[in-house]
Amino acid sequence: MPLTRITLHQGKPQHFLNTLSRLLQQTLESHFAVPACDCFQIFEQLAPGQLVYDTHYLGGPRSADFMLLQITAGRPRSALTKRDFYLQLVSQLELQLAVRPQDVMIVISTTQPEDWSFANGQQFISPAAPRA
Repeated sequence: MPLTRITLHQGKPQHFLNTLSRLLQQTLESHFAVPACDCFQIFEQLAPGQLVYDTHYLGGPRSADFMLLQITAGRPRSALTKRDFYLQLVSQLELQLAVRPQDVMIVISTTQPEDWSFANGQQFISPAAPRA
């Protein structure tokens, strides 16, 4: 049950955003154990000066095409699963959208099932968890 906020500079055409969305979802499903149709994404396109980042810190040089993907996941994944996910996603972005791997930053945070309410103000309870 990930929620992803994708932050990038303004001006990307809709087909770029659609392809990015599709690639992200496919990679989450194939390399991050996310069920089909579990797709929640927020695209945030910012004006120049509103996305501030160091162009050389840990992996640059970064260009004006830099994007930040903040993934809030419902359960932890192994370091190996995360590494494979990162590598697969940047590979697909480079192959299909010509996004340089140096321009992709991904941050994963995890939560507990009770931290989510998908609708109706009802707290999500994992099927394996007892109801109190």
